[in-house]
Order: sequence, then C-alpha cells, then structure tokens
Amino acid sequence: MQKTSLFDCDAVPIEVLKQRAFNFRWAETAPDVIPLTAADPDFRCAPEISQAIANYALEGVFSYGPHQGLTSFKEALSEGLAHRKDYRLNPELILPIDSVASAMYVVAKTYLQPGDEAIIFDPVDFLFEQAVLAAGAQVKRCRFDAKRGEFDLDSLTELLSERTKLIGVCNPHNPLGRLMSLHELTTLAHFAKQHNLMILNDEIWSDIVYPGHTMHSFHHLEPALMERVITVYGFSKSFALAGLRVGAIFSPSVQHHQQLVTCANVMTTAGGVSTLSQIAATQAVLNCWYWVDEFLIHLTKMRDYAVERLNKMPGVQCTAPQATYLLFPDISATGLSSEALTDELLKDKLAVVPGSPRFFGPAAQGHIRICFATSKTLLSQGLDRMESTLHRLGVQ
Repeated sequence: MQKTSLFDCDAVPIEVLKQRAFNFRWAETAPDVIPLTAADPDFRCAPEISQAIANYALEGVFSYGPHQGLTSFKEALSEGLAHRKDYRLNPELILPIDSVASAMYVVAKTYLQPGDEAIIFDPVDFLFEQAVLAAGAQVKRCRFDAKRGEFDLDSLTELLSERTKLIGVCNPHNPLGRLMSLHELTTLAHFAKQHNLMILNDEIWSDIVYPGHTMHSFHHLEPALMERVITVYGFSKSFALAGLRVGAIFSPSVQHHQQLVTCANVMTTAGGVSTLSQIAATQAVLNCWYWVDEFLIHLTKMRDYAVERLNKMPGVQCTAPQATYLLFPDISATGLSSEALTDELLKDKLAVVPGSPRFFGPAAQGHIRICFATSKTLLSQGLDRMESTLHRLGVQ
C-alpha cells in the first residue's frame, strides 16, 4: 500500500469496521447510520505494524512476557519520544499497561483513598471522573472560561481542601481540542508542588497537533516541576491501535514507579499488557511516524472542511481545534439540548456524542462531539445529514 493512498476516500474498510468497530461505532449502529462518535480512526493502521504482528505470530510461541513489559518496547518508546517530542524518559521508569484508560484507573487507585478528592476539568472526558470514583474519591471541577478561552486556574485555591490529593490534566484536551500553554502547565505544576498533590497527566492526544500549534508538556518543564507528574500515553489515537489496548505510564522516580507497579498488579499474571500488543507498539514508535504525519495532513483538511460547514449551519458555532480529531460545536442556539439534538440526528442516520454530564461533565451541555477521523466522503455525508436534520426541525 502506498503512503499516498492511506487516507483516500476508498481507504475506509467499512465492511470490516461493521464487524470489528465497537464502542458506539460501526458494529454497534444500524447498517445505514454514519457514526462520527468514539474517537477511533476509520482507517487501517500502518502496514508495518500489521506485518510485525504477523511475523511474531508465525513463530507460534505466545509465552508470558516480562512482568513490567518488554525492555525493547520501553527502550523504543523512550527513544521515539526523545526524537519526536524532546522528552527525556528513563526506560526503567516506563510501565507498559493495557490502555490509557486502565492507566488512569491505576494512577487514581495509587494516589487516592476513599474520602479523598481530585480536581478535574469541566468539560473533560468521562474517564477522569470514573477513575476517581472507582478509587472511592470524589471530583471537584475546574470550569472552562469560554470568554477567556482557558480553564479558570485562578479557582484552584477555592476548589482545594484538606482532602484534595490529585489533579487530572487532559492535554491536548478532549473534547475541546485545546492545547495547554507553558504558563498553564507551570501554574499547575507549582500548585501541585505547593500543596503536595499528584498530577495525572493524560497525553493520549499529544501526537495529533495541527500546523501552527505547539504541544507543550510537563516534560518540557524543569525537572523539579516534574516530581509529582504521572503521565499516561497510548497508541489508539495516533496509530489506530485501540483494539490492541496498549499504553504506558511514565513515572518521575523509582518510588512512584514501584507504587504504580504494585497497584497495577503486573507482578502477577493478573495484570499487564499483551506481548503481541507491545510488539505492535514498538514497531509503531520506531518506524511508523510517517503514517501519523500523513494522517495529520488528512485530518487538517477534514478539520477545516468540517468547521467551515458547521459554522454555516443555523444555530451552530464551532471553533477549530488546535489538536485531536474532535469537534465540539456549540448547538445551544438551536433551542435543543445536546441529548435532544443527538436523538434527532440519529433519526436521520447520523450518530454523534451528546455533550452530556455522563460523557464530559456539566459544562458540556449545549454541545455535541463529532469525530472526523474518517474519509472525506463519509464526513461530507454525515454533515449533509446534520444539515437536513436542522432544516427538518426548522432551526433558523
């Protein structure tokens, strides 16, 4: 397969997706519905990844791997992110794990006890709240100031209590598609250090950043400000490997690493990530950044096309994301709630995610989330259906 054809309109394997793409996507919707829902690409992964899996599988040996992951994977990840992002990661402080979602639960379990509190953003992906609740703790929410275009970090002191133990940071941000500035990251790091808090730093979207924007990370700050930052990283968004469930946790010290190892149960056969998934991720991070670069070229075109069309629809306002392949248009002017509009769109065979507290928190109301990691043809058809819905409803 030539790189130039990876993201053509005919590159989406719809029939395979209808069998394998779950989590609100093709395999869980009616055959005539276009699902612009879960943040998972419609495209095949890089062919080198498939070949690496096949080569490994042909040996016919599927024994247990090392408890704390393949050394080759950890070294490849350290090397790859040093080159790609200018991170300095000690391979011995990288813990492979079965997805970023699992990693978030492990971090929450490690640093939170029943009765504790964690500060998370509002809106933000529901996994932050769910991980905190699973640890027996409660959330407090730092709201997004739409007028200023940033989170209200000045409110952190008001949200703080003696029970606060952790801050959840989503950078780049799902669903807003926003990048944190160095000033914001520095403010958060100082706040955490001052109040003896841990930071759960979710960077699963950090490879999907658009031209003209820069991904700043806690890993670009001075080492003293990284002492309380635990980063989770994965391969589902940038390399289309969601079903392989492979990610990693980056620790700032041996002490933190050992705590996470204990909570992740990887020292027994109860925890850990598939060796085959680590083989795939190793190939991705060493040899498949070209795929990510081509994907970004395609996504940039899809983003610009979708934002232009959405802003021409009645009752809809949409800001172009700086990162991610998610749109979060404000639909409050339609007069419908997020859930009501989502239901109406489904009647016209388009599935999107409502901006409801269930998925993103209270501040998400009045929005819907649209994933555009698909072909131009499917995206165009989906937006056509949205226009038809708004016309049918008489939205002016």
